[in-house]
Amino acid sequence: MDSEPPSSPQVVEDGGEEDEEELSGGEEADLRSSTGRGSLLTRRGITLRVLLKDGLVEPGDGVLAIHYLGKNFVGDLLNDGKIRWVETGQIFNSPSAWATHCKRLVNPAKKSGCGWASVRYRGQKLAQYKTTWLHKYQPSADMSLVSEEDDDEDEEEGKAAVQADEKNKNTKPGLHDVMVSRRTDRERIPVRYCTLGTRDAARDPLTLVELSAFSAINRFQPFNVAVSSNVLLLMDFHCHLTTSEVVGYLGGRWDTNTQLLTVLRAFPCRTRLGDRDAASAVEEEICQNLFMRGLSLVGWYHSHPRGPALPSLQDIDSQMDHQLRLQGSNNGFQPCLGVICGPYYHGNQGVASTITPFWVVPPPEQRPNDYGIPVAVEVTYVQDNFLTSDVLNEMMLLVDYYRAAPDLVHFNQYWCPDTTMMDKIKGSLSCHAPKDQAYSQILEHVYSQLSNMN
Repeated sequence: MDSEPPSSPQVVEDGGEEDEEELSGGEEADLRSSTGRGSLLTRRGITLRVLLKDGLVEPGDGVLAIHYLGKNFVGDLLNDGKIRWVETGQIFNSPSAWATHCKRLVNPAKKSGCGWASVRYRGQKLAQYKTTWLHKYQPSADMSLVSEEDDDEDEEEGKAAVQADEKNKNTKPGLHDVMVSRRTDRERIPVRYCTLGTRDAARDPLTLVELSAFSAINRFQPFNVAVSSNVLLLMDFHCHLTTSEVVGYLGGRWDTNTQLLTVLRAFPCRTRLGDRDAASAVEEEICQNLFMRGLSLVGWYHSHPRGPALPSLQDIDSQMDHQLRLQGSNNGFQPCLGVICGPYYHGNQGVASTITPFWVVPPPEQRPNDYGIPVAVEVTYVQDNFLTSDVLNEMMLLVDYYRAAPDLVHFNQYWCPDTTMMDKIKGSLSCHAPKDQAYSQILEHVYSQLSNMN
């Protein structure tokens, strides 16, 4: 199917240091007439327009793809040889311009895109179509004209992305990508990031990884974060209700001037991990709630019920996915905060849950097949004045959802010899208390509902 660009697309021309300069139609015709088929056409002259004109490729929707560090980008090939990125509708003049833009979203340190070696047309590298053109029309040409752009890194990146590509293919990015089935909790010993090495498909994806500090990797935290106490309270309450892992989204605002991410609302997902049918409906409801409140999606949370509140390898990849989607949708930087809550880990100090905000830094450019680097995010916690009706209503909805669940926590049982599960959740939630001390009386109704559930 032929594809036409939208009426007023944004055209991106920057392709990095190695971007080929596109010729105008007149220059291309002059070059052909002056050199003829028999003489060498320079690398600058072999463009997508040339391949289109000579029938080696055809325009179409979704026929172009880039695989980079486990991420998948899809593009349309237009009649004029330009590329339209499906995610945003942006128009790119060349493969290198598109590749550089996409790779910098994943890894801001990336200097060039290696476009013809990175972009694939119907699964095959564009560089191979350029080689085919030369073999057909200029058999005596030096193949270095097309091979000089090739980069072993891109081949390795493609191999590393196979699993992620299969997961994301033909699916809408969102909640169901996070909601994958997990094995029951067991004792997992965290490892240091420096011991991981290159990405290994044989490694347990539930391996926990210790967080690094930004300073330890010679970086500054690129944004500030402020989190409402009501967000922590609702998130902590959700994570306490069940022995299974739970997940939810975070809503708030991003101020580009002050580089401040403010997290104002938690949106628990009242569904089971792995339930893809329910996930879409829950995601749609959360999107509507965000819109009605004038908030943006700024992060996500999930629980490690009995384990340390540290990211697994699977969590690291999920966090990278979310970071990329938030950046790609707005064509600009917006942070995405990941939060892990560990309510029932006996390594916690006291009854309070361990709550861990984190972010993922892409691996070094010279090691593209390494895992992303999980780093601890410094957060300012803002105490709310009172408990809002929204939060109370959400708590009651969660109580109703888990009322008959087989993995519901038995709050009359003991957490430790002198502390019941009910004492445990009350003590943990008190750490996120609003300024209005009447909140404890308000929550008694919720606690009584929990007692009646067992």
